[in-house]
Amino acid sequence: MTQAAAAPDGSSRQALAAGIGCYIFWGLLPALFMLMNHAGATPWEILGERTLWAAPWAAGLVLIAGQGGHLRQVLADPRTLGLLTISALLIGTNWATYVWAVGNGHTLDAALGYYIIPLFNMAVGALLFRERIDRFGLTAIALAAVGVAVQTLAVGRLPLLSLVLAISFGLYGVIRKQVRAEAQTGLLVECALMAVPGLIYVVWLHHSGGGVAWRTPGATLLLATTGPATVLPLALFAWAARRLPLSTGGFLQFIGP
Repeated sequence: MTQAAAAPDGSSRQALAAGIGCYIFWGLLPALFMLMNHAGATPWEILGERTLWAAPWAAGLVLIAGQGGHLRQVLADPRTLGLLTISALLIGTNWATYVWAVGNGHTLDAALGYYIIPLFNMAVGALLFRERIDRFGLTAIALAAVGVAVQTLAVGRLPLLSLVLAISFGLYGVIRKQVRAEAQTGLLVECALMAVPGLIYVVWLHHSGGGVAWRTPGATLLLATTGPATVLPLALFAWAARRLPLSTGGFLQFIGP
């Protein structure tokens, strides 16, 4: 559908596989969040624990990849660090909106948001990155746009929650495509930035007598799964985003909802 996707080399095929893998994983995340809700965790507790557990897993990926030197370069580059701060704010907004939606019975609104993201990505890819889409791709985009329009009409109101999800994640992908940081290193910086407010909230929550994590081994283990469930697909996404056209990544997004 794009020139890069029409005749992929070995690296493109690996990036395509990484993109497919991350979206399949993300498609299963609501089941995990619902299980945590059933155990008594609120959406905000899940988000706080997610930011805490993601940081050590991201650090582990950096160590495995041997990117300690690259991490120091990223931290010493104000522009790269600034872009990663923005991307952390965007993905944090996306996480908060998504977890709240799933925990409050708005899973379909969340799904609609992730159906809008591919259209956003394809438009940005064509306008900013001059990606060329063939007739087959344009036909697929048109069908997807009709589907989104029909679902939006079925909702019967302006889908603000869906738009927040679409815009925050779409802009996140644009930044990660351009930032000069490897997938693992950039992810660690993002997770470290988000872990600060997450730690403050979790400490406050437990000091005030709330929360289910850290009270029983089972609840703690369940909330701890947010670490790998967050980091592994995000690492795959960040790695694929730098190697695939946005329009190709946009089509893969339809796997998730």
